[in-house]
Amino acid sequence: MKRRTKSKYVHEGQYVAEVEVTLIEDNIGWSPYLSIEDAYKLDDVKDALRQGDLESAAQYGRIYELHPVVRQ
Repeated sequence: MKRRTKSKYVHEGQYVAEVEVTLIEDNIGWSPYLSIEDAYKLDDVKDALRQGDLESAAQYGRIYELHPVVRQ
């Protein structure tokens, strides 16, 4: 079993969170996959962003605010 760290991006509304998770790779099943803890972490971040609770979302990683770009 091999583990590697990867950044996952969670987009909700005008915000994006960059969250570090560990991918698990093995020779059986659906590989690579997340641990249940990391899957719940991504769900918690998405819920916090949906509610506008940036402080809670920021506990898991970096938060970015998206702005539209005006095209001329």
